[in-house]
Amino acid sequence: MRVHLVVIVYLMVGMGMAQTPAGQIVPIVTTARVEDGSVTVLHLAPGYATSVRLPEEISSVVIGNPVSFKAEHSEAEARLVFFKPTTSQPTESNALITTKSGQEISLHLVSAGKGAADARVDFLVEYRLSQSVVISPDRQTFLLADTRPLFSVAPANPAGTSVHASPPDSIANQLERQKSLPSPAWQGKELLVALGESLEMNHQTILSFSVLNDSKRVIELLPPQLELTGTAHAKGGKQIKGDPVAISDYRMTTRRLRPGERADGVIVFERPSFKESVEKLQLQLAQAEQVDRPILLPVPFIASSQGGVQ
Repeated sequence: MRVHLVVIVYLMVGMGMAQTPAGQIVPIVTTARVEDGSVTVLHLAPGYATSVRLPEEISSVVIGNPVSFKAEHSEAEARLVFFKPTTSQPTESNALITTKSGQEISLHLVSAGKGAADARVDFLVEYRLSQSVVISPDRQTFLLADTRPLFSVAPANPAGTSVHASPPDSIANQLERQKSLPSPAWQGKELLVALGESLEMNHQTILSFSVLNDSKRVIELLPPQLELTGTAHAKGGKQIKGDPVAISDYRMTTRRLRPGERADGVIVFERPSFKESVEKLQLQLAQAEQVDRPILLPVPFIASSQGGVQ
């Protein structure tokens, strides 16, 4: 009887050891770049949730096969979306995530099914913005740079003293001057834009601008962007390249314009120390619903005034 018990125990242990590798999960945490036209393969498994974090808020998520996969997104975590398979069988599908700026993230969802040996599962995929933008003749890519609202708390440098782009009163004064202009030199059709003066102070440039909604509908503007653009020779023809110029601070009276309403704003940035003759510094203003059709305004490379003295 004792021998039979020992044999049964050995059989149960052997069966457990044989089944362990079949259900083993290999967790993966990766980062990816937001690039136009690329597809990211997402490895999922039954019983596990895969988190995808984007650099900006998500507006919509679409799954090609909603019977086999489920996506969850909450406004409380506006940059996160969770994917998980709803079936234990091996399955595949595609998914498309669209951000509020209009950027599209294409995914290939793959689930090896329950009990797959050494199944790779993406626990977290974190997307980051590309460092540069290439604009082809037939399609434009508009990526939001890191833009912070004005008068935010500046970080401390290693010496322990705070760093601030420029005095708040100078920025506020430039905004008030722009608001006081009764009729700027408008450009455009339904969305009219106009550049104001540029002021150089403490190695920073303060540029003012105005926007007028001349349409019959409400318009929501995206935060202003700045680019250094030029032409590059590529196989098959010329391409327009654009390198984002970081905006350290900005202020706008409003980004939601009713018909006939006007908004004034200023941006603060550190101008590149030099540029090529074919390159241009351009301010980009775009509507939330037309991010692929931004309005480009040429910005003087050298400020029109310095230190507040006209």
